[in-house]
Amino acid sequence: MILDENLSPKVIDFGFSTCIEKGRKVKIFCGTPSYMAPEIVQKKEYRGEPADVWALGVLAFVTLTGIFPFRGATDQELYRKINSADYPRH
Repeated sequence: MILDENLSPKVIDFGFSTCIEKGRKVKIFCGTPSYMAPEIVQKKEYRGEPADVWALGVLAFVTLTGIFPFRGATDQELYRKINSADYPRH
């Protein structure tokens, strides 16, 4: 997270990013794997805003619990868990 010129917090990802027109759907496979929304993992067409809200939810989960909601030994296992909403519920 960083602060903009108005001291408003912004969530950023220096690993992968892209700019998408508001309301436009894309089919770009990009992002940090642990933060990817199911539609990105499934390589479906998606809008940027809902995918960003998903990533913010993952960030909130990590901030509150200290662990990622979805973890896997490989990217494929991680993606399977994201798709099936397989996260720790303790």
